[in-house]
Amino acid sequence: MPKEMALARTAMFFHTSFLEHKTGRHVECPERVSVIRTCMAGHGLAAQVEEVSPEPASVDEIALIHSREYIQRVNAVAEAGGGWADPDTLISPGTWSAALHAVGAACESAEGVAAGRFEKTLALVRPPGHHAERSAARGFCIFNNIAVAAATLLEDSAARRIAILDFDVHHGNGTQHAFYGDGRVLFVSFHRHPFYPGTGAPEETGEGEGLGLTVNVPLSNHTTPSEYLSLWREVLTERVAPFAPEIILVSAGFDLYRYDPVAGLNFEVEDFREIGAAIANTADAVCGGRVASVLEGGYDLDALGPCVEAYLEGLRALEA
Repeated sequence: MPKEMALARTAMFFHTSFLEHKTGRHVECPERVSVIRTCMAGHGLAAQVEEVSPEPASVDEIALIHSREYIQRVNAVAEAGGGWADPDTLISPGTWSAALHAVGAACESAEGVAAGRFEKTLALVRPPGHHAERSAARGFCIFNNIAVAAATLLEDSAARRIAILDFDVHHGNGTQHAFYGDGRVLFVSFHRHPFYPGTGAPEETGEGEGLGLTVNVPLSNHTTPSEYLSLWREVLTERVAPFAPEIILVSAGFDLYRYDPVAGLNFEVEDFREIGAAIANTADAVCGGRVASVLEGGYDLDALGPCVEAYLEGLRALEA
């Protein structure tokens, strides 16, 4: 494939409202997405990736995962000037628009991949989402962006089997709970354990039609990148590929970086390239290369841009 055609196969979804989710001196700050965009522009990657401004998600879309009472409560708090949704999660006046656009970005990016308009996408969103539960904000997260995206694909029959891979250093409790009994979704989470949010034990494997479709890989804080990546490739080969998903969604958390101020799990920048390449190899084999990623954690402002860039380079290697 000519290089010009390959470049058009990747898109990044970003909206300026993500900068208006104001969190003060919180580690989950607007600068997170700014430094990623600056890094990509400085190294030429932005010119190789189509940037898309998403529409906001509708309340009906968000209600596929969250209760309407909770959705209304988030709106009311934002309109009243903001407040703490939980001890870690702040709502500001700009949070409502940012949260709607974050879900919209996740949904549009996944739909674009499922429809064949793009092969790889990154929804560069704030606030993050994978800790958000049906009726509660948790861990910096308001709405579960990736869970709503998956639910929308299923609702619209755009996909019948979806794999969600979560490599954030924290367990994706909200995503797990959303699909715990759903036989159409394979959820894989690699995470530091024991650690926040306290879920993600290996015996948590699903229930009912979803039994066996939740795969938790808890790791100690002494796990080396080589050990992690070996397990990652093993799970992709032995669990993800046999499930034969029609699309792979990724909760991409860059707080695996060894100096991350919130967590860390010994990763260097180049290790994210290996994660991306492993996902790309599996996607190429089982679902036509279709991968839609959504930003979760990652709080070292000096390293976050290079980490995301390395991940995208690994993910896009098969496009060139």
